[in-house]
Amino acid sequence: MNADVQNSNRKAELLANTVEHVAIDQYDARPVIDAMRKMSFTSRDTARAADIWSMSLEDADCSTWLTLAGSTSAGGCMHIYRDMLSYGMIDVVVATGASIVDMDFFEALGFRHYQAQSNVDDRDLRELYIDRIYDTYIDEEELQNCDSTIYAICEMLEPRPYSSREFIYEMGKWLAAGNAKKPGSLVQTAYEEGVPIFCPAFVDSSAGFGLVKHQVERMKAGKPYLTIDAVADFRELTEIKLKAGATGLFMVGGGVPKNFAQDTVVCAEILGHEVEMHKYAVQITVADVRDGACSSSTLKEACSWGKVDVTWEQMVFAEATTVVPLIASDAWHRGSWKTRKKRRWAELFAK
Repeated sequence: MNADVQNSNRKAELLANTVEHVAIDQYDARPVIDAMRKMSFTSRDTARAADIWSMSLEDADCSTWLTLAGSTSAGGCMHIYRDMLSYGMIDVVVATGASIVDMDFFEALGFRHYQAQSNVDDRDLRELYIDRIYDTYIDEEELQNCDSTIYAICEMLEPRPYSSREFIYEMGKWLAAGNAKKPGSLVQTAYEEGVPIFCPAFVDSSAGFGLVKHQVERMKAGKPYLTIDAVADFRELTEIKLKAGATGLFMVGGGVPKNFAQDTVVCAEILGHEVEMHKYAVQITVADVRDGACSSSTLKEACSWGKVDVTWEQMVFAEATTVVPLIASDAWHRGSWKTRKKRRWAELFAK
């Protein structure tokens, strides 16, 4: 057996077990949350976070925002976030580029994430073109197909500046036009439900490779090219905050999305508007607060900056895939979303 065949067989063996995503209507987490409410430590924090999140959904004047950092979408929570949008539980998404492109859009193209096997040498993975996220695998060849698809979308669009929200809208539109191999991705659902997605560090993802290729080839040909305007992202999200009034944040991880969403309050004030701090806030993180980094800063700390009100806030120090399914399912089964008005903030920017 030659080396190519051996490698092909070995790669197929390693990519045998797909990550299966949970959905919030598959199970009822209310009894678990009810029990946790009578416990202590992270269990009680999780229950209080679920209660605060439910309060934000019950508040008719509150617009709810989801921020995503880390790899929970690849790890099995992808459909939870999609369901939050389709059921009208989320009005805005602020995420890392990887969450939106390398994970969600990637699977919309028909590709999958895989459960990693233990004790595999990462040098062997590199040889096989398999990328690893902790205990999850991605086929690098498939990921490069995702890069190429972003490049192809760039080539279809008018060469001008786009906010990430605007470009991701075009991605959703492209999927909805019959190009999705897997229906019901977060990107396509957001397009169909009028939910804007912002990725303030958009090029730190597979989108970056496609965008760079687009620009380099256009520059060589002496042609104009499109760009991603991060300032427009900040302005647009601040416009939504001004329109929304009361807001609630459901934050998975920290990073740029967390601070970007919180900073809209300060930005609105800088522009001369009186705006209330984010009324409800839940953050799920494993980050250590002791290094003073923004990603690990507590919500109480954010209050000192004028970003988050501390009346209804809860930090949950837990690995997100262990508690997000519980909190989301609890809120879905309590049913307040059924009478909640979908904000469709994307329509603010319709031409």
